[in-house]
Amino acid sequence: MRKVVKFGGSSLASAQQFEKVAEIVHAEASRRYVVPSAPGKRFRKDTKVTDMLYGCYALAEQDEDFSENLHQIEERYQEIIDGLSLTLSLEDEFAVIEKNFRAHVGKDYAASRGEYLNGIVMAAYLGYEFVDAAQVVFFKENGEFDAVKTNEVLGERLQNMENAVVPGFYGANPDGSIRTFSRGGSDITGSIVAKAVHADVYENWTDVSGFLIADPNIIPNPEKIETITYRELRELSYMGASVLHEEAIFPVRSEGIPINIRNTNEPDNSGTWIVESTCQKPKFVITGIAGKRGFCSVNIEKDMMNSEIGFGRRILQAFEDNGISFEHVPSGIDTMTVFVHQDEFMDKEQNVVAAIHRLAKPDMIDIEGDLALIAVVGRGMRSTRGTAGRIFSALAHANINVKMIDQGSSELNIIIGVSDGDFENAIRAIYNMFVLVQL
Repeated sequence: MRKVVKFGGSSLASAQQFEKVAEIVHAEASRRYVVPSAPGKRFRKDTKVTDMLYGCYALAEQDEDFSENLHQIEERYQEIIDGLSLTLSLEDEFAVIEKNFRAHVGKDYAASRGEYLNGIVMAAYLGYEFVDAAQVVFFKENGEFDAVKTNEVLGERLQNMENAVVPGFYGANPDGSIRTFSRGGSDITGSIVAKAVHADVYENWTDVSGFLIADPNIIPNPEKIETITYRELRELSYMGASVLHEEAIFPVRSEGIPINIRNTNEPDNSGTWIVESTCQKPKFVITGIAGKRGFCSVNIEKDMMNSEIGFGRRILQAFEDNGISFEHVPSGIDTMTVFVHQDEFMDKEQNVVAAIHRLAKPDMIDIEGDLALIAVVGRGMRSTRGTAGRIFSALAHANINVKMIDQGSSELNIIIGVSDGDFENAIRAIYNMFVLVQL
């Protein structure tokens, strides 16, 4: 058994958290490769080290004095080092960081130093070898991740290492300069390492005990998802569920490596398993509920629209020409509705309307704003009759008007459009219908 374990910022925010992490890693010999994030918040009003680095570098870019800010970051690490009773000095590392900040080497370099330094501390504490991600994770000239080169170099580098620490979040451009993934990118690094070493499991340790069926800010103590497929996760992540970076599934998915989301503060909790496919019957018909606010709908009506070849293409061209992407396009015989992000659309709405009239000659266009989209996702819906009807029933009972409903051909998810003001009540109504009634 070979495992890659990634720990988030909250799991590594203090010496006490480092001690928990070490206990987890040493509890199983199979946990051979560790991917750390930068230190997160120690308490509610604390600042993440990555944000401290961004602020420090912003001063450096303006040629202002940033020495005190950098010293505060150094103190954060020294607090961890002292708390772990390590004989480790980061003085030389911070001297290099100061020099590079003054040389304006870039924001990506600045942001990456949180993971880089935490990796050094973690390797020293665990007694593992440290592998700088800049030497094994690569990006192309155009900024795209170079999966082929990374997998080859990283796999070869780790092949003869019994244990190693590879910091997350960053890699190197072809010229050697540092490039980062988007925020939360340590999840991606963990997945990349898991693929390179042909891991049996990728464990992602954070501050929650897996995925929850719904947002705990809306549903008090929602049920946990025991097992979720990659496809279900993609649907929920896209609609706002954010326990795992949505791009983290791609490297392991191609190798069939399962992801196990675990809680550093509750290591005995089995968490959530993310798998390619499973014969396990889900506990509930639905796997999860997630949603986003801030949409508007553009409803286009035209008699005999369905028999007019190219009508849909011309409608969407009006949005494309104005640099606006769409979310959903439900349609009827004589109607077609395009859902878009309201903040992207507002300043260009009249340009889009004019373009639609010019390109498609509709009978009428109607725009409605302040809408929300909710995704109800679940592999159990395929074998359960009447799921859409139950959703309508739940929303009707809560006096919520459905603006749109769209079900994919895979029968894996149903998208519901409601007024923004009904967003939270709609999620509560759906959760109550599919989860509470079965408990």
